[in-house]
Amino acid sequence: MSKLTRSILIFGKAQVSALIGGLVDYGIMIFFTEVFNVHYIISIAIGGFIGAIVNFGINKGWTFHSNSVPYKHPVWRQIGRFTIVVLNSIILKSSGTYFITSLFKLDYKISRIIVDLIVSLAFNYNLQKFWVFKKRQKL
Repeated sequence: MSKLTRSILIFGKAQVSALIGGLVDYGIMIFFTEVFNVHYIISIAIGGFIGAIVNFGINKGWTFHSNSVPYKHPVWRQIGRFTIVVLNSIILKSSGTYFITSLFKLDYKISRIIVDLIVSLAFNYNLQKFWVFKKRQKL
């Protein structure tokens, strides 16, 4: 398999993982906001943490195969780095959703989808691939 094909496959798997984690995250956000009347910013944080657990598990075992491939960092360091990415992702998603909702008077659910697409592609994927699940350099 060529390097380009492998990169495209990993990117696709990461997007499937992000979609699954994102659906969990998004569903929890809507549930807490609509059922319990929790402000959507707080619901984003709650959903973000739960969706992150799902996303980490999928990425570790399936997307980046870090159970079977020699990675630069042990699992505890991957979890630490992933936590840093998730915390910043939640901050970006919360503030971005609030900004777009307030500025453009959109429903928070629509604003959240827009922000999620941007954060997922521009921030989460790159940090997970090149920092959290970084492979060892071949000698």
